[in-house]
Amino acid sequence: MPENSSSSPAGTPQNAQLNNQLNAQLSVLIVDPNPALRANLQNMLNQSGVTRIESAVNASTAIKALARKSFDIVLCEYDLSGGTANAEGQDGQQLLEDLRHHRLIPPWAIFIMLTAEGAYGKVVSAAELTPTDYILKPFTAQALHQRIQKAVARRAALLPVYQLIAQARPREAIDAAIESARTRPHYALDFARLRAELHVSLKEHELAETVYRDVLAEKPAGWARLGLARAIAAQGRTIDAIPLLEHIVAENPRLMAAYDLLARCQQERGDAALAKKTLEDAVTISPYVVRRQRRLGEVALEAGAADGAEKSFRQVVTRSRYSEFRNPEDHVNLVRALVGKGDPAGASTVIRDLERSLRGTPAADACKAISVALLHDLAGNGAAAVKELKLAVDAVRAGGALSPNMRVGLAQTCLAHRMDDEASEVMLGALNGGDDALSAQQALNVFVRAGRPDLADGMGKQLRAQAQILLGVADEKRNMGDVRGAVQTLLEALHMAPNNLQVMIAVVGGVLRQIMEMGWDHPLAALSEEQLEHIRALDPAHPRLAALDAEMEAAKRKYGIAN
Repeated sequence: MPENSSSSPAGTPQNAQLNNQLNAQLSVLIVDPNPALRANLQNMLNQSGVTRIESAVNASTAIKALARKSFDIVLCEYDLSGGTANAEGQDGQQLLEDLRHHRLIPPWAIFIMLTAEGAYGKVVSAAELTPTDYILKPFTAQALHQRIQKAVARRAALLPVYQLIAQARPREAIDAAIESARTRPHYALDFARLRAELHVSLKEHELAETVYRDVLAEKPAGWARLGLARAIAAQGRTIDAIPLLEHIVAENPRLMAAYDLLARCQQERGDAALAKKTLEDAVTISPYVVRRQRRLGEVALEAGAADGAEKSFRQVVTRSRYSEFRNPEDHVNLVRALVGKGDPAGASTVIRDLERSLRGTPAADACKAISVALLHDLAGNGAAAVKELKLAVDAVRAGGALSPNMRVGLAQTCLAHRMDDEASEVMLGALNGGDDALSAQQALNVFVRAGRPDLADGMGKQLRAQAQILLGVADEKRNMGDVRGAVQTLLEALHMAPNNLQVMIAVVGGVLRQIMEMGWDHPLAALSEEQLEHIRALDPAHPRLAALDAEMEAAKRKYGIAN
């Protein structure tokens, strides 16, 4: 636990004057429902020279303020209820979760949590979500000043690297982190952590693993152990990651993200029951994180544990009720759990709550229709279920953004009612969901598992046709000099038709052209080498293969890349 010192900040009067001048440039958002406490914090900040101060009384007004403008520092009271037991809304930790997840604050923003001592589970959760610092009440103006100065100094040291990251210049950011660790050894571990995360962002998991191992050779940092486990798991070595994660959890039961990764690895190994037990252990220790409750509910549904799924999704729906980013899919999953238990009355209540509190968007309309269809299926009313499923597909068609998993569930229900065209349309849309989009094979497997290989074949033909169109678009972009745009379009085509030789050849050629003209790009180069191996496996005598191999070697020689 951090100590709250009441001693005067160290330094000469000149340093104090300089600190006040620097503090005068800082902008601060105070988030606290109590007007007297807001005034007290503002007075403390004024004593340190901070004058650019705004206030928010709850999570909702804080989110609106942060969406409007950026602040250097957020000082957030954990208990945003204002001392009223029945007050509604989010707490400070849930606010931080939303801000990080929806990127409303940049990585270099200073977020300081203010909390009373003794709330063990709350402090654990707050620490897990990595605020810059948290201060235990009561504290003095001098203690607050010290914490702010420490946070500002750390941000100043890391900011040049963060700025390069924000400019999408990860290679330069890695170089800057290496040099900064040499010139600012006090923050060497922070720079090492940034380097490892940058390697992960570039999918260079082997290099990230090396950085984490180097850190651990110097200091047994919990974040480095967890990062090492993540890097190992990302390389597909879950059999190695699981014992490492089990050791981390046993040694540091409060490192909650380790439970999440362990559960994911266990699930990938096919042990949904053990993954559920791991997440249950985590929720027992840290019950305030909505994402983990949601994940536990999903795993419970997959394992057929309707009671556990209901408990988790009730927590999710309740805790996120006053979030600016509520997800109507949580209601669907709660309805699914209640239907699995044979509780139509409970499911109807959840549907009414969904309609009352989240109406007005295509996504909410789709989720309501899916939920009502589940209820009709439970009652054996197939015709009414089909009507609702058509409404759900219409809402998706109108722009209702559903997660890939929700689309899969909708498509499976459509297939159960012989709504083949609707199922195909929904699954095609699931291939265009950004970072979490399904692969073409995952989409096709939905039909195969449903005993409809004919529909899988039909979708495969549609995907190949779309890929051909995208190849033409890529040619047009390349002819207009938009080499990067051409490559992005080629990658879309590869996503649509991952084993199509024509597409694979075009992707490798396009990527190598970009690299030769615009510089080495490790992720794209690694993708090209992977595609070359696939081409070699499918057609070792392909007439373009030798030429592409030669182009790859030429690119490596040009940039001094070792094989």
